[in-house]
Amino acid sequence: MSTLTAMPVDSGAAPVAATRDNEKKGRLYSLDALRGFDMFWIMGGGSIFQTIANVTGSPFWEGVAVQLEHPAWNGFHFYDLIFPLFLFMAGVSTPYSVGREIEKGKSRSQLLLRVIKRGLILVLLGIIYNNGLQIQPVSQIRFGSVLGRIGLAYMFANIIYLYTKERAQMIWFAAILVVYWLLLKFTAAPGFPAGDLTMEGNFASYLDRCILPGKLYLGIHDPEGFTSTFPAISTAMLGILTGNLLRNSTMAPVRKVGVMALTGVVFLVLAQIWNLDFPINKNLWTSSFVLQVGGISLLLLALFYYVIDIAGYRKWAFFFRVIGMNSILIYISGHFIDWGYTNNALFKWLGQLMGDPFGAVAMAVSLVFVKWLFLYFMYKQKVFLKV
Repeated sequence: MSTLTAMPVDSGAAPVAATRDNEKKGRLYSLDALRGFDMFWIMGGGSIFQTIANVTGSPFWEGVAVQLEHPAWNGFHFYDLIFPLFLFMAGVSTPYSVGREIEKGKSRSQLLLRVIKRGLILVLLGIIYNNGLQIQPVSQIRFGSVLGRIGLAYMFANIIYLYTKERAQMIWFAAILVVYWLLLKFTAAPGFPAGDLTMEGNFASYLDRCILPGKLYLGIHDPEGFTSTFPAISTAMLGILTGNLLRNSTMAPVRKVGVMALTGVVFLVLAQIWNLDFPINKNLWTSSFVLQVGGISLLLLALFYYVIDIAGYRKWAFFFRVIGMNSILIYISGHFIDWGYTNNALFKWLGQLMGDPFGAVAMAVSLVFVKWLFLYFMYKQKVFLKV
């Protein structure tokens, strides 16, 4: 299963002269930093701003807090970006990992087995994350999970990557989105009109109710259901195509930033247009949602890549890189570390010193700090959780 392994840690020297070499054979500092930025929000960063909103009652902070919650159904908030951004970055990593192994002479059949193994391990970890290790009836087990979707989407996207050229990968990306749109547009659950996209009436949720064992997260719908994993493959494919651009293209690094930024803007415009017929909806991972989060992901990576890997401003990003290099570890850590207990043991005095109401804010900040210190210790020991 997963292993803790020692890996080399980049020294942090300015990358300006070595950008092309890093693109070809090394880890992208910007990718680790962006992954850490992404994970920051679910390891407690979001709670900090929600706590500020609660204690101040400020309309501004309440507006920020709303963005750190998922919409009930249709629509888009910032918090909807976190999951697909992580999946997108998993795709970006593929040319640096699987692609490099191909160049070293590994056969595609060997890499296929490794990809399938990784995908299934993530599915298993997702089931454990949802349900723990206790024995219980199958009817009480939730099989859909965040890690499971990452595992399946990563696996199928990497299989496409292994056996197709870049042009075909682009076709796969677009075809999956179009097929999923047509599937939901011309079908529905029994008793509902074709194209019904309500939670009860959409065909994806209905299909999950028919084929998924165990329980669904919302009873009649699971936001990480099997059917809506299909378009998530396109999210991972977009990451792979972006990784191809960064690692294999001969164009200048600054031009790569321009391509990512322009493509991101185009995707955002197309997402708004498609939203008129196929609403942006994370629960269903609609095709318009894929374009929306894909556009933002491209813009964020373009920004991080330019500032960190091209301009060489790395020091500010170290905080996020420490998180990003052990992202899965911090995600599952709550199942074997009582972070609340640890935080109270170390910093309860700080909350008491601050007093009401801002003591709660201090404790929310210290919780993130405690988790970061744990990750920093792992980073200094060069120990990272790999799947």
